[in-house]
Amino acid sequence: MKSIGSLYQSGDWKGEKHVPVIHAPENVKAGEDIEIKVLVGEEIPHPNTLEHYIAWIKVYFLQDGNKFPVEIGSYTFQAHGESEIYTQPFVSAKFKASKSGTIIATSYCNIHGLWENSVELKVE
Repeated sequence: MKSIGSLYQSGDWKGEKHVPVIHAPENVKAGEDIEIKVLVGEEIPHPNTLEHYIAWIKVYFLQDGNKFPVEIGSYTFQAHGESEIYTQPFVSAKFKASKSGTIIATSYCNIHGLWENSVELKVE
């Protein structure tokens, strides 16, 4: 039996257009708003056409010491060229945390499958 985790791909987002890029502060104070931005195709644009597109991005936060992450948001992109409207895989979100942890972003390309990336966040 295959595990979903074994299907995720990753890499350096500067050279791979499918890896979600996470823009987040490195350090924040407990209880402050944490603003993050996640996108696919920052250095090398993803085509986002009717034939080849990013269908969704999901963002999670795994606090240090916790077994499971909390889903911050789930975003779907519906327009892939219908009526010449093209969505771009870019999202922003805000959340608050009381402990340090890891921000995890996942995305799905209809041709190249599942992708992931993560960054550490220190909460003081």
